Amino acid sequence: MAFSLTDHPHRRYNPLTREWVLVSPHRTKRPWQGQTDRPATAERPAYDPECYLCPGNERAGGERNPDYESVYVFNNDFAALLPDAPEGGNSPAPGPTPSAGDGDAKTRSLFCARSERGICRVICFSPRHDLTLPRMEVDQIRSVVDAWTEQYREIGAKEFIRHVQIFENRGAMMGASNPHPHGQIWATESIPLIPHREIEAQAEYMQEHGSCLLCDYGRSERERGERTVVETAHWLAVAPFWAVWPFETLVLPKAHRASLLELDEEERGDLAALLKELTTRYDNLFLTSFPYSMGIHQAPTEGLTPDGYHMHLHFFPPLLRSAEVRKHMVGYEMLGEPQRDITPESAAERIRQVSATHYLSEG
Repeated sequence: MAFSLTDHPHRRYNPLTREWVLVSPHRTKRPWQGQTDRPATAERPAYDPECYLCPGNERAGGERNPDYESVYVFNNDFAALLPDAPEGGNSPAPGPTPSAGDGDAKTRSLFCARSERGICRVICFSPRHDLTLPRMEVDQIRSVVDAWTEQYREIGAKEFIRHVQIFENRGAMMGASNPHPHGQIWATESIPLIPHREIEAQAEYMQEHGSCLLCDYGRSERERGERTVVETAHWLAVAPFWAVWPFETLVLPKAHRASLLELDEEERGDLAALLKELTTRYDNLFLTSFPYSMGIHQAPTEGLTPDGYHMHLHFFPPLLRSAEVRKHMVGYEMLGEPQRDITPESAAERIRQVSATHYLSEG
């Protein structure tokens, strides 16, 4: 019997994080038989007087929003990080692993901590309470992309900031406490664990092969086509070969770009167009406002110039078979390694099959 990626259990390697995922395609020969019902969705108003993100309303921290008409950015009233946190701890140098410092080395390795300064901001994508990215116009999404770019520039210029993480948690299933369209920024003086792994992996690939990991990967995916979800003139969205989540996608600029700051006007506009199409296809997959966590990984803003670094966006949606059935990380996945039944190839095909025209009339 010949081995087949579509029929037999196997492990796939993620070169960005240097981790493995177990794939078990034989467990679900017909993965699309699950229920595809659309859950009851209450229509949301364009303005909610009780929403602390709507224009003119008072926020939970007591501040009042201006009557903003486009994208609005403010410091998080209940920030996870503070710019004036005092220095302290027994690992003086930031990094993914403890470094030398005062005290006994053995004890320090068991009980290692250090202070962490940072900045947390909220980005309201629109004054409209009832919108989401797929329901916004491309030029409105372009304003969001421009705001991401300016925030990366402004926050990254601060002396103590090394990494700017821009992300969106969409939907209550992903922990979003407010349905008003918004994202967040967490900027830190250390480079977080996962971005640090990706930086090291891309630098080592460049050193070993003399080329960019994600340039090579994107080119190969475009040639193969089987995992491509959306392609525009300047961007590519694929269900990555090593995907963990059932409908996970990776978004790449076709040209080598380290950060949003390197994108030209056309590339920014094209990113907005891709985001609208991708998120619209997500919504149409199970006829629901599709939940996900999305994040932009780009070059650190201070202290490190990655060799061969290529910016990208991750979309991690939790849904598995319907609007209500989600994937959970349990058992073997918490104790061993991630596992999936639906292959990335079949997931990409399923997303490609749905319409790119948004079906929802309500939020």
